Amino acid sequence: MKYYFYLFISVLLLPLAVQAQQATSKSFILEEAIAYALENSVNAKNAKLDEEISKAKVREITGIGLPQIDGSATVLHNQQLGRFFAQYKGPEGFLGDLSGVPGLEEGDVVAAKNPFQLPSNGQAGISVTQLLFNTSYLVGLKASRTYKDLSEKQSELTRQQIIENVSKAYYGVIINSERIKLFDANIARVDSLFRSTKAFNENGFAESIDVDRTEVTLNNLKAERDKFSSIQELGLNLLKFQMNYPLEMDIAVTGTIEDLRVDRDISSLAKDWDYTTRIEYSILETNRDLQDLNIKSKYSEGMPSLVAFADFGMNTQSPNVSGIFKTNSSFEENSQLGRDKWYPTSSFGVSLNIPIFSGLQRNYRIQQEKLTALKIENSFTSLKQGISLEIKQGTLTYENALRSLDAQNRNMQLADKIARVTKVKYEQGVGSSLEVTDAESALREAQINYYNALYDALISRIDLVKAYGKINTITETFKK
Repeated sequence: MKYYFYLFISVLLLPLAVQAQQATSKSFILEEAIAYALENSVNAKNAKLDEEISKAKVREITGIGLPQIDGSATVLHNQQLGRFFAQYKGPEGFLGDLSGVPGLEEGDVVAAKNPFQLPSNGQAGISVTQLLFNTSYLVGLKASRTYKDLSEKQSELTRQQIIENVSKAYYGVIINSERIKLFDANIARVDSLFRSTKAFNENGFAESIDVDRTEVTLNNLKAERDKFSSIQELGLNLLKFQMNYPLEMDIAVTGTIEDLRVDRDISSLAKDWDYTTRIEYSILETNRDLQDLNIKSKYSEGMPSLVAFADFGMNTQSPNVSGIFKTNSSFEENSQLGRDKWYPTSSFGVSLNIPIFSGLQRNYRIQQEKLTALKIENSFTSLKQGISLEIKQGTLTYENALRSLDAQNRNMQLADKIARVTKVKYEQGVGSSLEVTDAESALREAQINYYNALYDALISRIDLVKAYGKINTITETFKK
């Protein structure tokens, strides 16, 4: 009975287990790996955040030109009021008749209690300001939009770097996968040779040293295969890192070496090419625009600015704090006197600020910004030379890689032919096991050299495409 119960539970849980295993493993072609990286890479996420920050910066600068409204409220109690100072001018003065004060003479300064202020007072109001004219604001608004454009170009640069890094890691995994397949095929072939040599030895047709040589070759192949398996694991982890894919989850690439082509046509890359196709050049142009605006901003600091303002409020005074919150409005009709009430206040006007002399500081600040602009212009020359050098070096490297690839491909075919012929001769008794092991070693070396040359060709092609500023077309470049 228990057996059937466990069997029933296993049947129910099997789809869930399969689904969980699928959830922890995913296969990618190059386009999918790049798309995943562009969506999940930390650098890509930060670049998008930088774009949002620049948009918020534009709105912040725009807000400076909108009305600025501030509210305030204050309750103040003076535990000890300051004295009211006045000069005594005799009984006819507003201090009244102080003739009874001993030693007081006309002309003396009297420190009396302030008859016009109560200990507690309250104020509440709203202040409104509106910028009417400010050249610095207009320049700053334009600069904020240019800064937004710069952040978008920086985001594009990050995007291109992600495409480059993911592509190189992806092709590394593809090449190592093919190497491992070749090692498996070589191991199977040498293992078959080892078994047949061992059988020959047991029947007296081969020496034991022949068996040993073949076994050494087989063991070397297995060791090399294990080494490349470890390299493949490292390559997959590097691909995960470039994609920001969870390291604890399995990943696989579904492409094969047959899906790739090493395009020998370089002229297509040079077609419609210009320095402006490089995102670095476009970024430098935007930096130049920002610097020009920065110079204008320094000039605008010497221009007048005009601001309108209005203040609306209420205030009151009382002998104590609690009296501030009373609103007794009883007073005689048409009287100028009121009691225990908050009374309105209002004012408005315009403020004109005209910079006159700043100790020549502004002139020297402008001079510094102009010198910085000259440095940026020099950077254009340096960048153009660097791009030209990068293209020339990339072209030569790629052409050399193609020649090496052709040579290694020919060597691998010859080594494979020699290994097959040598094996046949040995099996027919007209060759030696030493020739077989040497041929197998030469074949293994030729295969390693070929795939190294193929990887170099793929990577140099990526570098050349990047040099021409066309890294976004990388997936089309390697498709058949």
